[in-house]
Amino acid sequence: MTHVAIVGGGYAGMAAAATLAGRKIPVTVFEAAGQLGGRARRVDYRDVALDNGLHILIGAYTETLRLAKLVNPAHGQALLRKPLEWNVHDEFHLRAARLPAPLHLLAGLMRAEGLSIAEKFATARLLAALRAARYTLARDISVEALLERHAQSEKLRRVLWRPLCVAALNTPPAIASAQVFLNVLRDSLDATRAASDLVLARVDLSALFPEPAAAYVEQRGGTVLRSQRVTAIDPLDSGFEIEANESRTRYSHVICAIAPHQVNAFLIGITALSEIAADIERLRYQPIHSVWLQYPAPVALPSPMLGLTQGLVHWVFDREALCGQRGLIGAVISAAGEHQDLTQDELGLRVHRELQRLVTGLPEPLWTRVIAEKRATFACTPNVRRPPQVTPLTDFYLAGDYTASDYPATIESAVRSGIACAQHILRDA
Repeated sequence: MTHVAIVGGGYAGMAAAATLAGRKIPVTVFEAAGQLGGRARRVDYRDVALDNGLHILIGAYTETLRLAKLVNPAHGQALLRKPLEWNVHDEFHLRAARLPAPLHLLAGLMRAEGLSIAEKFATARLLAALRAARYTLARDISVEALLERHAQSEKLRRVLWRPLCVAALNTPPAIASAQVFLNVLRDSLDATRAASDLVLARVDLSALFPEPAAAYVEQRGGTVLRSQRVTAIDPLDSGFEIEANESRTRYSHVICAIAPHQVNAFLIGITALSEIAADIERLRYQPIHSVWLQYPAPVALPSPMLGLTQGLVHWVFDREALCGQRGLIGAVISAAGEHQDLTQDELGLRVHRELQRLVTGLPEPLWTRVIAEKRATFACTPNVRRPPQVTPLTDFYLAGDYTASDYPATIESAVRSGIACAQHILRDA
């Protein structure tokens, strides 16, 4: 009998669980933490719901949005969807036009504020060249080398390409994969107009999908176990035995959907998985720091989502405008940098000082909270080897944003990997 164990209750694991449960396949999800969502989860602090990472969704996240709608009929109220708007404080503002792609972007570019005519045409030439080449490189190079090849000015790199690269790949442009970056541009800016929409969550990331997915799974006979740490996955002649909380249970299939730096604890020692384990061991990681600041009164940012280029912070979010959380500001610092050498109190103060440049008369915050994911994503460098979802070990699958994909480590990559694992099992069921 088919009974699937899913180790990990993040977006990848819950996407797999919802897909299987929707087809009446019995599933049991094991989540070591008390909260579902993995590296995209809710963190409760001083009775305020925070996210451990400030994630930006886009319209091209078709599978994430589809599953969110499937498991949560009220999902529309949980999301703010708006046409692409790129707003870098006092330097650059682009709003996509309501035209079919790619005209929506080209028209928005021609009307953009903060660029010279020459810079606008240089951007348009780059996009046209990428389109003519079908967003494919003969040899993968860094994003910075790609921008140099296409004569993009320092201003364009600072206000458009570098922030876009870091937001998409969480990897500095000097070492980021240009081919993966082009894959993102292809499927977001040059697909349909809706694909480039910004989709901002009005609820915390656990409430957006993992928690409704758990309810969906349980309503269909599945089981979601929180605070259940798996300590062993043992292959049998037929199926697997899972050990969790000193109890052992047999399953026909396993989907291992935990973070890559934790996976090898289960893979090492299984001969069939030695090559995959070696690839995972070679992965390097990039951090994401989310800095939360609670102010005593509403803070009116120029935009609910605003880019910065003159300090540590890459993006700031007005959580009152997005979620109704009065006086709460979220700031995100992607990838590695000098901020890693600061204490949490020092980093909170630095971010507050940067916000003072945006908001006149900004009071001192009541509190700050830094949530540092030191290994938030794998470093998406040229030609990085990523393991497949289907492994040489029969009925054992890997799900996660680090597995083989056209895309970088994003929520959509995680969701698609979970769906792919589920579909392989469904074909054999």
